Amino acid sequence: MKGKYSANEYKAIVIGASAGRINALGFLFSELEEDFPFPLLVTKHVGAKDDGGALRVLVRQSSLPVRLARDKEAVMAGSIYLAPAGYHMQVEESGVISLNMEPPVAFVRPSIDVLFQSAARVYEHALVAIVLTGANSDGADGIRAVKDFGGTTVVQCPDSSMISTMPQASLGTGCVDYQLPLEEIPAFLDQL
Repeated sequence: MKGKYSANEYKAIVIGASAGRINALGFLFSELEEDFPFPLLVTKHVGAKDDGGALRVLVRQSSLPVRLARDKEAVMAGSIYLAPAGYHMQVEESGVISLNMEPPVAFVRPSIDVLFQSAARVYEHALVAIVLTGANSDGADGIRAVKDFGGTTVVQCPDSSMISTMPQASLGTGCVDYQLPLEEIPAFLDQL
């Protein structure tokens, strides 16, 4: 894997997580250096009345800026954007974030599939998509879309997931390039 990728090839990373998400995301964010060169767009399943507790925890664990995404905000390298409770997060062709309250997808809003599918259309082969721990099939259709557009797909090993349903659903698509334990994902990202 080392030396196979160059920073010029990639433009963005999208991450999806559900049950067990705070521990997984906290670990991942804490391992990234403050000069990490890509934006990270993250959909984590949260209740509609989320009070921002997860954001406060993740801000403390990351050397990169972590914030709730805002509608029409430009995507900037080296920043982490979290989908806010009750809103799907998408990426528009112009490189800005859009938020909407369209119906739930895979029974959730925000939906991982919605983020991954929109980012796949914008970034095509220059996108890396990562599915972490979770309890439903959200992310599987998004992984298919990322692969269809030539992007790189990564799934947390089910054995290292707090709940393995979401990683297994993505693996079941046959569209996963790398299956990695959580502990190896930061090193994978560093080699991009």
